[in-house]
Amino acid sequence: MKLATIRTGTGTAAVRIDETEAVETGHPDVGALLAEDGWRELAATADGARHALDGLDYAPVVPRPQKIFCVGLNYRSHILEMGRELPQYPTLFAKFPAVLIGAYDDIVLPAASQAMDWEGEMAVVIGARARNVTEEQADGHIAGYAVLNDVTARDWQYRTKEWLQGKNFEATTPFGPVLVTSDEAGSGSRTLTTEVDGETKQQADTGDLVFEAAALVSYLSTIITLEPGDVIATGTPGGVGQARAPKEYLGDGTVLTTRIEGLGECRNHCVQEKPHDA
Repeated sequence: MKLATIRTGTGTAAVRIDETEAVETGHPDVGALLAEDGWRELAATADGARHALDGLDYAPVVPRPQKIFCVGLNYRSHILEMGRELPQYPTLFAKFPAVLIGAYDDIVLPAASQAMDWEGEMAVVIGARARNVTEEQADGHIAGYAVLNDVTARDWQYRTKEWLQGKNFEATTPFGPVLVTSDEAGSGSRTLTTEVDGETKQQADTGDLVFEAAALVSYLSTIITLEPGDVIATGTPGGVGQARAPKEYLGDGTVLTTRIEGLGECRNHCVQEKPHDA
């Protein structure tokens, strides 16, 4: 099953994406749907207002997650290209909901940064409250998977040892277009591809993850209760602009495409923010 949050003339609506149309579930967004007991059955049997698939205006698949956890250095290839050793524990940082944009929205390149980089990622979305769950139990708490790009201001990220400031510029993180539920997505690995103006920059198999989805859910649920709609961005593979020689970054007018086999793609134009005194 594929779920999405779309923008309508009166706000947003959660929809089930069928072969020929999108059917409203009666919830304002996918996050609100996932908070309902029995959400899978509710979504599968929903028979609300219908929309043609052509021209859907996708919001972030979960517009306002309570928590967005991100994992750094989680693909073996990316760790090696950055000259680091494989980690014993996940490297974690957080994002805030204001960074999220829809699958086809513009990415705003902040005037304050001259080093905006791409980081294609697979996102895990929580579907049931999780606290102190084991890896074996974790799959039962995952609603499904989506595409995300952790666009990063490298010049701000490396100002200090903490990464948060480089990861939270507003309207920079595409997320969507759909949530593919875990029963449809399956547990196998899939190919992740990032393109910049049509040129492939990243391509990797999610089987290259050091810490897979179940391990991350278990680890994070030991720290804090994970709630339905919470998001875990699982990390990016090799091929980021920062690691290239010479370094490459996103620019005004650049088209960034992030695609994951079986999950869909985000395609976003980059738009330079005007200086604040302009």
